Amino acid sequence: MGKAIEAVNLTKYYGSFLAVDGVSFAVKKGEVFGFLGPNGAGKTTTIRMLTGILRPTKGEVKILGYDMLSEREKLRARERMGIVPEMANPYVDLTAAQNLRLMGELYGMKKREIEERSAELLKLFDLYDKRDKKVRTFSKGMRQRLILAMAMISDPELLFLDEPTSGLDVISARMIKEVIREENRKGKTVFITTHNMSDANELCERIGIIRKGKLIAIDTPEKLKKLVSGHVSVEVSFDPMRFDPAALSSAIRVETLGDKVKVFTDDPDATIRELVRYAERNGLKIVSLRTLSPSLEDVFMELVGGKND
Repeated sequence: MGKAIEAVNLTKYYGSFLAVDGVSFAVKKGEVFGFLGPNGAGKTTTIRMLTGILRPTKGEVKILGYDMLSEREKLRARERMGIVPEMANPYVDLTAAQNLRLMGELYGMKKREIEERSAELLKLFDLYDKRDKKVRTFSKGMRQRLILAMAMISDPELLFLDEPTSGLDVISARMIKEVIREENRKGKTVFITTHNMSDANELCERIGIIRKGKLIAIDTPEKLKKLVSGHVSVEVSFDPMRFDPAALSSAIRVETLGDKVKVFTDDPDATIRELVRYAERNGLKIVSLRTLSPSLEDVFMELVGGKND
């Protein structure tokens, strides 16, 4: 299938500060790849090097086979990629249609092609009825959908999306995730950074985790979850909701989450039996009871939580 992204020993210094330290990885064509890390870990610097905005101090970058250290090849690679930076904004004094037209012209697209593609994208992102409205009247979710449409105007092979659903309403976030899935079904490669562990778990085939400039883990979400021990839990809700953690001898720790209790344990069978006996002794009704495997958030916190300066 080939590689869409190749990074070899990618290193970036800002003066004496080492922001990215020898990062190497590859993303296959047609893959949705997640890139996670706490604030200040080196995610944005890495993306800027991958997309040719920053030149690495050391290392190599190839995008769709093009050497990003060559100015000529970098321009050819950019023609085949779409980029949504975290702090991107459309031009608020232009309409949605004008923003797309401008982006299409920057890609050197023909007028008719721009008009057809713009109409297609505005309908896809539920913005067609607002196409002639100035963007300053748009909500944050509408603006983010327009930004993604602008990145997709040239039908790129590779999308770089930095926090694409950050701070969005449920409807906009769900729409953007479905578009990402659909683009991937068409064979497109998508590189995503996000702080939303649920999004990463839903969308990504593989995930890389960076901490203090170093890539510390890379694998599928399910294989990464196996790195975490002691995070099997049993979640229970009683009616009425009364619970004494001291009643469970099998619990490692207990957390109260709204109207539920989450019991971390090494022996979920024993814990479930204890919870049933507890309910019977105290005249409680079990409203819900389920066993939970370690989550991607558990993995993230185990690997980087509280450790990044």
